[in-house]
Amino acid sequence: MSDSRTEDRAAIQAVLVDSYKAWEAGDADGMVADYTEDATAIMTGSLRDSRDVIRKSMALAFEGPLKGSSTYNRQLSLRFVGRDAAIVVSESGILFAGQTEVADAGKVNATWVLEKRDGRWLIAAYHNSPVLTPGP
Repeated sequence: MSDSRTEDRAAIQAVLVDSYKAWEAGDADGMVADYTEDATAIMTGSLRDSRDVIRKSMALAFEGPLKGSSTYNRQLSLRFVGRDAAIVVSESGILFAGQTEVADAGKVNATWVLEKRDGRWLIAAYHNSPVLTPGP
């Protein structure tokens, strides 16, 4: 019997796509709809230590500097850790209003940690770090 985890992979992809779509719509509630209550988000200079804190900070950002923005996301890997956890690594970036591509300097490597709770995949943690271009 093969264990391809195809359904789990599809469900995880759907969670991430829904988050990206909510970002594009400027919908902070929708963006965190698939986050655990105790989710964390770490980005350069900040720690957001709950779904509510993440939602509040994104709502403020969508009203200000991220108004009209969307995201670029390229999945680099997805691996399972046991039956109920997965790690997704992606290259991501913010497309500000009017932009069609993210400059290399604006790209980040992101790690998403997802947990399966009551049969549903949820984002438990997110972390990103700037992509450093190799030197000469």
